[in-house]
Amino acid sequence: MTRAVAVIGDIVGSRTYPDRARAQAAVQAAMTRVNAAIDHLEPLAPTVGDEFQALYADVESALCATLLLRLELATPFDCRFGIGAGDVTRIDSSLQDGSAWWSARDAIVEAKRRESGSTRSLRTWFVSAEGAAAASVTNAYLLCRDELVARLDDRGRRLLLGTMWGATQSELAEREGITQSAVSQKLARSGVHAILASTDQLTKG
Repeated sequence: MTRAVAVIGDIVGSRTYPDRARAQAAVQAAMTRVNAAIDHLEPLAPTVGDEFQALYADVESALCATLLLRLELATPFDCRFGIGAGDVTRIDSSLQDGSAWWSARDAIVEAKRRESGSTRSLRTWFVSAEGAAAASVTNAYLLCRDELVARLDDRGRRLLLGTMWGATQSELAEREGITQSAVSQKLARSGVHAILASTDQLTKG
């Protein structure tokens, strides 16, 4: 038995996509890129139907992976995530159990429930086996993060993603065919700096 952070995800609104195979292929390609960037105990990988999962050593890695995966997916594809912290027990080479997985399942159910209420932009929720108090700060961050991400247009998402990958503003400007000043203004006005700064603060904590 080990302490770990489980992630369970699914493709939002996949039944409405005219080409479900294309949606699944897009998600798998994005998962490959994220797996190469974020350390993991087990990589993001498809499971059954439209679901996928991963296992991380800490919450910070799970938060970064879920944000990167959403940004790597081109419109109109999107994902929701349940993140769960707890114990993981390996039963055999292909089967695991434990409170981290139960918490992740509870979290994705809660994320979906909240989407039908006042927080329609929410795509990620966190549940800790240690209780609600242990998850409150992380979920406050996720409520704000997902709202800001939802408000980004396609260019804003590309700029946020490029910044997370380490591109300079000059490099982003060249890719977008705009000036460096326009990139700077876009980053400032779209909330990208707030997303990056809050993620940095939470992962440092």
